[in-house]
Parts: sequence; C-alpha cells; structure tokens
Amino acid sequence: MAVAAQQTASEQSVWKLEHSYWEYVKANNIESYRALWHPNFVGWPSVSAEPQRKNHITDWITQRTDQGLRLKAFELKPASSQSTGDLVITHYWLTAVWTGKSGDQPSSTSRITHTWVRVGKSWQIIGGMSSPEPHTRK
Repeated sequence: MAVAAQQTASEQSVWKLEHSYWEYVKANNIESYRALWHPNFVGWPSVSAEPQRKNHITDWITQRTDQGLRLKAFELKPASSQSTGDLVITHYWLTAVWTGKSGDQPSSTSRITHTWVRVGKSWQIIGGMSSPEPHTRK
C-alpha cells in the first residue's frame, strides 16, 4: 500500500473513517455506524446471500449481539486505495476477535472493499463487498 504521505487528502480522510467504522462496531454504536452509509448504498456483505441496501446494513451486527457476541478487538490492514474525483475506493483485510459468554471466539480475517462518495464536506459508503480471507494468502 502507498505510504500515507503518498495518499491524497481524500484517501487519508476515508481511511480515518474506516477505522471509525470498526470502533463504532466495537462500541455497538449503531447510530454512528449507520451515519457512515449513503442512502443509495448497495453492497454485498459476505454474510448475505444477496446484495443489501442501507436498511439492512446493521443486520450482521444485531445478529451477533443478539447471540451475546461483542467485537473485542480488530486489526485493519490496508491493501490499497484510490481517489478519483468525489470517490475513494478502499481495499483492506480486517481481522476481528469476537467475545461472548463462553469466551473469545477464534479470530477471522475478511477482505473488504468500500466505495466512498463525498457528501458535502464528509464521506459516506455507497458501495462495498466483503469475503472471508482464504487461508492461503502469502
């Protein structure tokens, strides 16, 4: 990935929001998490059989919290990003550790892509996709 100094100001802003995204999940701050998503969002999370709209964007969180799980820790490892006009695309690996009544769950790593669109002076996610990380990554 490009050194932070080589990133555009837009990319730097969006990477900060990517970290905020996971801090909101960790804090179970659904309101702040939902505010990151554009009203016209469509994306395909790995936990869904089909693409989802904004009205279902928190389903995966509530499914886990309803089971007594909470995000204990995460590591976001940037792979790449690209800024073009009012869009920024991010690609990264996310390793997450969830905890519940029976203790920590095994960590899992996913590949995540988000497309962010500038809305006024801020950014919102308008598209995305995630998939489990194969165990053969080098």
